Amino acid sequence: MGRKYNLIVFGASGFTGKYVVEEIAKLLKDKKIGDFTWAVAGRSEEKLKDVLKEVSDFTGYDVTNIDIILVDVAKTPSIHEMCKQGNVILNCVGPYRFYGEQVVTACIAEGTHHVDISGEPQFLERMQLLYHEQAKEKGVYIVGACGFDSIPTDLGVAFLKSKFNGDVNSVEMYMGFESTGKGTKVHYGTWQSAIYGLAHARELRPIREQLFPEPLPKPKFKLAPRALLHFSDVVKGWCLPFPGSDKSIVMRSERHFYETEKTRPIQMNAYVRQNGLISSVLLMIGAVIFGVMAQFKVGRYLLETFPRFFSVGTFSHEGPTREEADVPFSVTLVGEGWKEKLAEPTDQHSEPPNKKIIVKVSGRNPGYGVTCIALIQSGLTILKESDKMPDNGGVYTTAAAFSKTQIIENLNKTGLTYTVEKEE
Repeated sequence: MGRKYNLIVFGASGFTGKYVVEEIAKLLKDKKIGDFTWAVAGRSEEKLKDVLKEVSDFTGYDVTNIDIILVDVAKTPSIHEMCKQGNVILNCVGPYRFYGEQVVTACIAEGTHHVDISGEPQFLERMQLLYHEQAKEKGVYIVGACGFDSIPTDLGVAFLKSKFNGDVNSVEMYMGFESTGKGTKVHYGTWQSAIYGLAHARELRPIREQLFPEPLPKPKFKLAPRALLHFSDVVKGWCLPFPGSDKSIVMRSERHFYETEKTRPIQMNAYVRQNGLISSVLLMIGAVIFGVMAQFKVGRYLLETFPRFFSVGTFSHEGPTREEADVPFSVTLVGEGWKEKLAEPTDQHSEPPNKKIIVKVSGRNPGYGVTCIALIQSGLTILKESDKMPDNGGVYTTAAAFSKTQIIENLNKTGLTYTVEKEE
């Protein structure tokens, strides 16, 4: 596609969008990525100019001459005009439930690829249900969850499977954040997405019934869920079920590989590690209160109006400072299966799993560092390696789209590392 810009950062004046611009500047300054043409897009020219100046001052790399495209997500013609000018839109405008579909449809209409940082299963799966075939016909890739949700986990599972040398039966994921003494701080946008995702959780079932009318093969050796609160010797901490979209995204990837490559689908459960028993219990209580309030209009109003209060300081309209955001994290993936590989994905092993592998994905600043790097690398991967991606277009998860590309190697060089920790 002979467009003026290879990448367009849409929503560049927003909290996350500004960090995307910053990470592009850092990567270009340090020569960690090759040259490409790019622009920033949003509603306010003044705010976009302020972002470019702030990023230039902070990084020491001048981006003040980068072109600005004025786009209002509420005005469809302006979205189309943006899409006509770029090869790939890096969409940072959420919640995607409210603002994502109009950008996806404009991208498909104008033959422009689209990547986002959504962690909203309803949006992600609905886009696949409604627009997969249209995107394939237009040769356009729509790849969701290209940030902390769910590049570490989804590509981490693909990485684990590539290193296993056998049949993988199950994967348990443990998300963990190191304590810095400042607490975990997150911007309000993530909080708002969680509120409406939980409020409309009932939407998922009918979407999935249409998207996946046939169930995956039933495994003989089922992965049992851990107790609601349990201590893990693997990550040395108390763990709870992880409420994010990682499991649903991984299972969409597994279905893709089963249907297109006839590979054995894994089972998966996801957990989050806490630093202590008391904090785990408090988190459980807070999650129950949040879940109940999200079901009612007045509850959602209170949650949206007072995020700092109801999240005990974790979420706020202002978002974290640079120091508060710079939290080390890891995703530990424990895979179990068999040394032997059977011929067909539906063939059943007669003996219990006899092999284990532990993969660790680690980085810093998951919400605004790794997320932005992963989004940028996703866009660049489409530009450079679309010949290694499936079907010449469509709506995909990150693993389905990128597992045969060099994205993991590129991420390893730019802030997110994938390593095999143990094999037995």
